[in-house]
Amino acid sequence: MMDNKFQYIKYEKDKGIATIMIDRPERLNAIDEIVLDELEEAFKMLDQDDQIQIAIITGGGDKAFVAGGDIDAMKRMNVMEGKKFVYRGQQVLNQIENCNKVVIAAINGYTLGGGMELALACDIRIASENAKLGLPEVCIGLYPGWGGTQRLVRLVGKGITKELVFTGNRLTAEEAKELGIVNKVVKHDELMFHCHQMAEKILTNSRIAVMQAKTAINQGSEISLTQGLALEAEAWLVNFSSEDRVEGLTAFLEKRSPQYQGK
Repeated sequence: MMDNKFQYIKYEKDKGIATIMIDRPERLNAIDEIVLDELEEAFKMLDQDDQIQIAIITGGGDKAFVAGGDIDAMKRMNVMEGKKFVYRGQQVLNQIENCNKVVIAAINGYTLGGGMELALACDIRIASENAKLGLPEVCIGLYPGWGGTQRLVRLVGKGITKELVFTGNRLTAEEAKELGIVNKVVKHDELMFHCHQMAEKILTNSRIAVMQAKTAINQGSEISLTQGLALEAEAWLVNFSSEDRVEGLTAFLEKRSPQYQGK
């Protein structure tokens, strides 16, 4: 089923999985204020839809996931408009990172600047062999402002982050995988198949357990180990009180597949 309320986004859902496509192929899916507004609205819909557990986000056309922020739009902005744009981008990407679904980025081509920052806000990244990833903002007189300097450093460390940000170099999909930026690299025409395959595997597991694990990982990575362990235990206990926990353990002992209800 497709929702046609958007100008630049295609939103479809089927069997617990939503697909969100940024569809501006003539601009390589560049993000402007309209796209940010539509992403915010799409993820609000997603958060409120109890039938959906996984979201796959990708780019329209065959060339780009998202080639970055809309450069033409940014060139015309004054400083106050730029301030609004940077904080708006951070807000929407934070919303994506912390939404109550698992978000998989299907990286189908150029993933640069704001596009890479969007991918970094997703839980899992699967890349086409054709993908090119990077943060080239310094090459045009900017630097990453939607979390690129913050999320990437937490993923690969200071040295690699500084090299990529300072040089603006682009990575192949395989180079990104070697650095741990993407989880898998697959054939271009099999990208959505592999994303759906992973989504379907996640769907077989306890929804409550997966989401409590997401909370523990996201929040725990920002605090000390001692605080993180306390957070992990609290999230574990929330899950332990669920009916799904009883069903999962019972099914294991009875040597059958669990029938989770999300309760």
